[in-house]
Amino acid sequence: MEVQSRLLSNLSFDPGILIYLSLVLILIAFVIIIILFIRQNTLMKKYRSFMRGRGGKSIEDILRKRIDEIDKLKENDAYISKRLKYLEQSVNRSYQKCGIVKYDAFKEMGGKLSFAYALLNDENSGYIINSIHSREGCYTYIKEIIKGESFIALSEEENEAFEIARQAGLSAELKESKAQ
Repeated sequence: MEVQSRLLSNLSFDPGILIYLSLVLILIAFVIIIILFIRQNTLMKKYRSFMRGRGGKSIEDILRKRIDEIDKLKENDAYISKRLKYLEQSVNRSYQKCGIVKYDAFKEMGGKLSFAYALLNDENSGYIINSIHSREGCYTYIKEIIKGESFIALSEEENEAFEIARQAGLSAELKESKAQ
């Protein structure tokens, strides 16, 4: 005696398919639950590791300290930037290129006791000091250089000292540009 419900008899497909579909959906839901459980456990492990030995208040204190440290670093950076700008300006005004040529001013003296010394800044402005040594004494002369030009004629030795100083600046600039 087969007893079938009216609902099942009105369906045009086998009710066993419904049961199989339900089992497949339950199996998929079970797999999803396992995956979510694993993810939650890894998240809880990370949370416990983060919170180990700390309460919510201590984390707030740590964040506040870090923000204060960042503010101090910003202030320090601003100070260092101002100081660096000042130092760059000072270096540009200072004498940083030099050239020296020793020579025998008077052939009968023997020895190279006279010299021409060029001292230039970044703009090739500065001075050439010429010291001439003779039997009667030592005479020192100074000639001003403004932006690479002298308004007083330079001797051969003074010109050579100037070129040595100017080239010393160029080689330093070339080395610096290669390093960058």
